[in-house]
Amino acid sequence: MATTSNNAATVGGGGGGSSLIPSSSSNPSFGCCNVDSNNVGASNYQGSMASHHRSLSPSRNLDIKTRSIEQTLVPLVTQITTLVNHKEKPVKSEKTLRAIVRVGQAVNLAVERFVAVGEAIADDNPEIKVEMYDACKDARAAGAAIEKLCEVHYDDHRLMRPCADKNGMVRAARALLSSVTRVLLLADTVVVKQLLAAKDKVAMTLNRLENVANFTEFVKAFGLFGSEMVELAHLTGDRQNDLKDERRRAQMSAARQVLERSTMLLLTSSKACLRHPDCQSARDNRDTVFCQMRRAMDLIHYVVKDGIFQTSSNVVDSDLVHNGHLGSVQQQQQHHRFPEDWDNNCTVHGSIKKFENIVEMTRMTLVGPSYRGKLVGALDTIVERTQDFTDSAYTSHEHRENILLLCDRTKLELNQLLRIGISMDQKESTSPNEELESSIVRTLRASKDVKQQLQDTALDQSSDLFKAEDMDLIGAIKNAALASDTARVEECAERFQEQVEHIQEVCKLLRHVASTDSLQVSAKHAETNIRIYGPQVLSAAQTLCLYPTSKIAKENLEVFIETWQALVSDVMSLSREVGELCRGHIPENQVYMSLPRPGKHGTTSKPLKPVSLDSEEQAKIAKLGLEMKLITSEMDAETEKWEESENDIVKRAKSMSAMAFSMYQFTRGEGALKTTQDLFTQAEFFAEEANKLYKVVRQFSYQVPGGQHKKELLDFLDKVPTFVQQLQFTVKNPTVGKAATFTKVDNVIQETKNLMNVISKVVTTCFVCATKYNLDFRGVSASNRRSPYRSDGELDGVASGVSETSSGIGSKGGGSSSDGNI
Repeated sequence: MATTSNNAATVGGGGGGSSLIPSSSSNPSFGCCNVDSNNVGASNYQGSMASHHRSLSPSRNLDIKTRSIEQTLVPLVTQITTLVNHKEKPVKSEKTLRAIVRVGQAVNLAVERFVAVGEAIADDNPEIKVEMYDACKDARAAGAAIEKLCEVHYDDHRLMRPCADKNGMVRAARALLSSVTRVLLLADTVVVKQLLAAKDKVAMTLNRLENVANFTEFVKAFGLFGSEMVELAHLTGDRQNDLKDERRRAQMSAARQVLERSTMLLLTSSKACLRHPDCQSARDNRDTVFCQMRRAMDLIHYVVKDGIFQTSSNVVDSDLVHNGHLGSVQQQQQHHRFPEDWDNNCTVHGSIKKFENIVEMTRMTLVGPSYRGKLVGALDTIVERTQDFTDSAYTSHEHRENILLLCDRTKLELNQLLRIGISMDQKESTSPNEELESSIVRTLRASKDVKQQLQDTALDQSSDLFKAEDMDLIGAIKNAALASDTARVEECAERFQEQVEHIQEVCKLLRHVASTDSLQVSAKHAETNIRIYGPQVLSAAQTLCLYPTSKIAKENLEVFIETWQALVSDVMSLSREVGELCRGHIPENQVYMSLPRPGKHGTTSKPLKPVSLDSEEQAKIAKLGLEMKLITSEMDAETEKWEESENDIVKRAKSMSAMAFSMYQFTRGEGALKTTQDLFTQAEFFAEEANKLYKVVRQFSYQVPGGQHKKELLDFLDKVPTFVQQLQFTVKNPTVGKAATFTKVDNVIQETKNLMNVISKVVTTCFVCATKYNLDFRGVSASNRRSPYRSDGELDGVASGVSETSSGIGSKGGGSSSDGNI
C-alpha cells in the first residue's frame, strides 16, 4: 500500500497490518490481533466496504468517496459486529467470555497502532494536524471504552460475569467508527494533495511550453512535459479506479481522455505555430489545445476535491487573454468552465423520474396542497426540456407532433389527479381510494409514453445521422487544402460545419435520454469536444491551404483529422450504449450468474434456484449493515421503556426494528432472508409498515399542544414519506447484471437505514411528547384505514411473523424468493 509520507508506517501486527491509506493493489487490514471469534459469532468479512456511507455526526461530513477507505475499515467492522452482537446474547461459557475480552483488547491495540500512524502523518502535514490529532484522540478514547466494556468481573460465587452495558457498547461502537473514518478521510486528503501537486507541475510546464521562443526550447520543455504527464496519468488512473461515485469516475475518465488525445495535438499544433508564427489559424489550433488541456486539469481538480472548483484558473485565463494567447472571444468562452457545467444534470430523463416520484408519493400525501405545486412545477420542467427535441431542426415532423400531443395528454391526466386531490381534501379523506389510484396509474402511463417517444426521437436522429454521414468529406477537405484550393475548402467547410452541428444535436438528445450518470457525462463531454475540435479541423486545413508544401502543417491536419474521427467513433459507441439501455438489452456476459436467470416460466419449467450473496458481497455491505444494526439497537432500547400492549406506535416501531434486524442479518449471511429477492420483499413490507406508522403518528400529533416539541415531531414526521418513496422506488427498480444488482442490494440497505434513522427520531420524539404532556396514546391506531394494496390484517400478519422470528419476512415474502425478475 502506498503511504502518504515516510512516517506512514503500517498499522497493526500479529495477524498482519496495513498502511493507513491503501492502494488499489493491496489487501489492507486494520490490524486486529488474530482472535478466534467464532465462539462469539463473528463473521469472516473480506473485500471492500459498501458505498454511500452517511455521516455519523451531523456536524461532520464523513461521506466515504473511495473504495480503499472502505477496505481499510473491513476488519474493524468485523470485530465491532462481534462485540455488539455479544452484548445482545446471553453468554454462558467462560471460554466465550475470555474470547470477548481478547477481541476487545485486540480492537484497542489495533486502534492504538492505527492512530500512531495517523499522528505521524499529521506531523508531516501541518494543514491537517489539528483535525487529525482530534480524530485520533476520539478514536483512542472509543477504543479504550470498548476494551473496558468487554472486561469481565467475578461475582460472589467466583463466576465470571460480563459488563451488562449494552447501550454503552452501541455508543462506543458508533464513536469508534466515526473517529476512525475521520482519520482515514483526513489521511486521504494527503493523497489528494499529491495528485494536485502533480497536476500543478503539468500546468506550470504547459505555461512554459506556451511561451517558448524556438524549437530548441520547445523540445526541451516537451520532454519534461511528457514525463510529468506520465506521472499524472498514473495518479489519476488510480484515483479513477478508487472512486465510488459513478459520475465522478466518468468525469475523471473524460478529463484523462482529453489529456491523452491532446498530447499529440499539442506537439503538432505547437510545431506548426513555431514554423508559421504569422499564421492565425495555426495559432488558433495551438491555443485551443492549451485551453482544452487546462480545462481537463480543472476538471481533475474538481473531481478529486469532490465539487470544489479551482478558482485560481480564472487568473490563468485572464493572463492568457492579456498576452494574446486566446485569440477569439469564442475561444475565451470555451476555456471558461464553471462547476455548474460539470455537475449540471438538467436532463429529460431526470425530470421525468422526479415527476413520477412525486406522482407515486401522492398515494401517501393524497395530493395535499404542498404537493400540488410540486407536481405542476415538475411537469413544467419536463415540457421545457422537451423543447430541445421539438426545436431541433433534425427532428422529424412526426416525432415533433407526437411529443407535443403526449405532453398535452400528460397535462390532462395531471389536472384530473389534482382535481381528485382537491375533492379528497374537501371531504377530509385520510386514505387513498380507487379513483385516486386509477388517476395515478393513468398519469404515470402518460409520462412513460412521453419518455418512450423522446427515446425514439433521439435514437432515430442518431441513426439518421450516421446513415447520412459523408465519409468522403474529410478526405475532400484534406485534398483541397493540399491543392491550395481555397474555394473548395470553404465549400467543404460549410457542409462540415452542418455535420458538426448535427452531431452536437445528437449528443444533446442522447444525454437527455441516457439513464445512467456515466452515459450522461460521456454525452455531455462528447458534445463539448465535437463543438470545440470540429472547427479546429477547418483551421488546420486553412493552415495547410496557406502552406501546401509544409510537412508540419500537413502532419498537424492529419492529427486533427484522426482526433475528429476518434470523437465521431465515441459518439457512435455512445449511441449504441444508450440504445441498448433504452431497449433493455444487456450483453450476455453482464448477467449476474448468482441470481436467477431469465428463462421459461411455463407450468413445466423448473423453478429458479434462490441464491444469497457470496462472502465478498457480504463484506461490501458489512459496514452499512452494522450502522443499521446500531440504529435498531437504539430503537429497541427506547421502545423497551414502554410496555403498553395496545400502543400502536410501540408495536409498529418494534415490528420495523425486527424487519431491519433481519435485513442486517442478511448482510452477514444469516437469518431468514436467504436471497436477494427475499431482501427486496422484506424492504417492501418495511416501507409499508413505515407508511402505517406515519399515519398513526400523524393522528397522535393532533393531541400534542403547540410548541417546540410538536414542531420537532412534525419536522421529523414530514421526512418519512420521502424516505418511504425512495425505498419503494429502489426496490422496484429493475436491474440485470452483477454490478447493477449488487448496487441495488446496497442501495436498498442504505435507504432502509435512512428510513430507520428518521423513524427512530420520530418514535423518540413521540415518547418525549407523551411523557411531557401526559398524553394517553395507547388507543392510537391506524387500523381503521385501509390500504388499496394490502389489508391491515395482512400487514399485521407479516409484522407478527417478523416479531416471532426476529428476522422473517412473513409467508407472503417467502413466496417470491424465486422470482426471476430481479
